[in-house]
Amino acid sequence: MSLKVNLIEHTPNPEKVIASAAKLCYSAVGVDEILNNLEEGSTEKFLNMLMSYGHESPIEHVSFTFAVEGVSRSLTHQLVRHRIASYSQQSQRYVKLEQFEYIMPPEIEKDEKAKHIFEKAMEQSQKSYNELVEILKDKYISEGLNALNSEKKAIEDARYVFPNACETKIIITMNARSLINFFKHRCCSRAQWEIRQLADEMLKQVKEVAPVLFKYSGPGCLKGVCPEGKMTCGKMNEIRAKYGQLLSNS
Repeated sequence: MSLKVNLIEHTPNPEKVIASAAKLCYSAVGVDEILNNLEEGSTEKFLNMLMSYGHESPIEHVSFTFAVEGVSRSLTHQLVRHRIASYSQQSQRYVKLEQFEYIMPPEIEKDEKAKHIFEKAMEQSQKSYNELVEILKDKYISEGLNALNSEKKAIEDARYVFPNACETKIIITMNARSLINFFKHRCCSRAQWEIRQLADEMLKQVKEVAPVLFKYSGPGCLKGVCPEGKMTCGKMNEIRAKYGQLLSNS
């Protein structure tokens, strides 16, 4: 199943909101006057200055919400480490997976022998899940639970046999500051391929609605020396060219 990312909602006029919040910190006038005097050109100029200074607290006032499908549980285990965010994930506890979808790593998919082993493992997981659901469901019915509640209780434990490859769906909301931090770490070539793919797609979409705000977003090496030190990929020029191209296409 392929990755699907959709920016479903965001703060209206995000760059204007941030500019007005930042200007308020240094202004003697009220918010109404600040908003009335903000035009597109002045907003862009002020936001560029703000971002170049690294003054990040005003950008927490805007948020972006994404609907994501076609990702693995392995990815979401990494994703939720970004703690200043809100997540709503499809539950394996309440949703019975009659035939679960799964994510196959590209390097496994390219090797026929590895692909065969992987597919057999996925088939066995589904088979074990189905068998466990029936065994546990019968047990709970014999103990006096009705069929509906028995199945619900059965899938709570049967789901433990599902692998990290199991496909999941998730809604993600982050404020802009958290997103920029997310891009810094997950657009990096040292991030795992799947979450890097997600981060790149999210970055493309937020640049369409807030190009100035996310102008400098991407892996940490875009702004200077690679923060990975001895673990650097050594491809900073290629990485900078890649994310420069992302910006020009948005």
